[in-house]
Amino acid sequence: MTDGDERPAGAAASGDDQPVTVPRDGDRPDGHLPTAPGVPPFVTGGEPSPQPSMRRRWRLWTVLGLVLVLVGCGVPGVLLVGLVRDAAGRPAAGRDDRGTAAERRLGERMAAQLDRQAAALLNGDRAGFLTVAEPAARPALTRRYAALRALRVTAWRPVADGVPAAVDRRPGEWRLTVTVGYCFVVPGCTPSSVELGTRWRVAGDGEPRLTAVEESRATPAGARPWELSDLAVAVGKRVVVATTPALRAKLPGLLAQADAAAKVADRYAVAAPPPDRYLVFYAGRAEWQRWYGGGRPKWTAGYAVGVGGGHHDVVLNAQSLTPTGVDDLLRHELTHAASLPDGGYADRSNWWLVEGLAEYAGADGQPVDRYEGLADARRLVRGGWGGRLDALAPADDAADDRVGGAYGIGYLAVRHLVDRFGEQRLLDFFRAVVHERRPVAEAADEVFGEPWSGLHDDCVAYLRAVAG
Repeated sequence: MTDGDERPAGAAASGDDQPVTVPRDGDRPDGHLPTAPGVPPFVTGGEPSPQPSMRRRWRLWTVLGLVLVLVGCGVPGVLLVGLVRDAAGRPAAGRDDRGTAAERRLGERMAAQLDRQAAALLNGDRAGFLTVAEPAARPALTRRYAALRALRVTAWRPVADGVPAAVDRRPGEWRLTVTVGYCFVVPGCTPSSVELGTRWRVAGDGEPRLTAVEESRATPAGARPWELSDLAVAVGKRVVVATTPALRAKLPGLLAQADAAAKVADRYAVAAPPPDRYLVFYAGRAEWQRWYGGGRPKWTAGYAVGVGGGHHDVVLNAQSLTPTGVDDLLRHELTHAASLPDGGYADRSNWWLVEGLAEYAGADGQPVDRYEGLADARRLVRGGWGGRLDALAPADDAADDRVGGAYGIGYLAVRHLVDRFGEQRLLDFFRAVVHERRPVAEAADEVFGEPWSGLHDDCVAYLRAVAG
């Protein structure tokens, strides 16, 4: 469902962008963020790893990842907070909700260290970024630094969530949950956010030193690629595309395709201007299982996932793509990133509309009889589907042809509404149903001026005529 942007690979990395290894981060934005000076237009982080074996599916089907409860701006990741507090042990005696006076003072010193690290990151000062950490933590932090610089980080603001908690049976060790608001490429963007657990040790001079940054586990977004992997990155006019160093040769072509797809997706920004930049990650076999938590249905070729601030990152599965399917997939996934609300959508009965719009954008005006999924739609119409759009969403373990048929029916229903009422009224209907969460019948009355029951039956009659 998603992918990104390109630029010549192999351009020299800046001296501070050297490889190593990375920990993890989480999700959520906060307030005005510091901005960074210019970063080189193309950089790679990390050393090449072995080229993963490639497996190509005969059919390219996609799923919108984690659409039921996408992370929104300012929503904390409960899972990670619980993990950190459970591991930290019991609260110290004599503390209130804001902690003891000593804990608050320690938290202020940790926050000052994080602020120094943020300033160093934005200024391209790798040594300054690492100086707040103990030596054992620096290899992982070096890789993270390189990945963030490669992505052209322009804002990075860590904010402590509460006060530090002592780690049981480990004197002098502490944990602190931190939320970071961040931007890439565009200095003044509305920040995405990530929540992470940080671990500290108080040094002999009384200063806290960072010992680890835990992988973000906040649901539903999961750990970002820049937490887990060395990255090669290309920046285009509308898209940023990133992958592993082993797949960097794919970047120029992907970037050109993604920038072209962004021009289409921009037309389907429903309730706000188009994204300032689309961010696309191209995942190899191992990365597909780890980035954003992995665990997608077996038929997934790509997905879009909300990361706060109105942003949706796109991930493409390198193992599932065919050369002829990339353009359609990019248009589909970037349209999700442009059209979906920050908090995703909670009603599975609207799956046909969400995916139908993305398929419509993916088809990019081609005649209905040239739509790739028409044969699968025909099979599903002729058997196995009860004729209800609100019951169209496929199960995670559905067969490929069932999935393809569902996408095809969604496309045909949206195509019919566009043919009758035009794109703008279809987008108004999408806004009312998906963004404003209004009942479909109410939205149809207001936008189309007709009862939804009749429109639904009209859509079904059309798709039976075309695909039946």
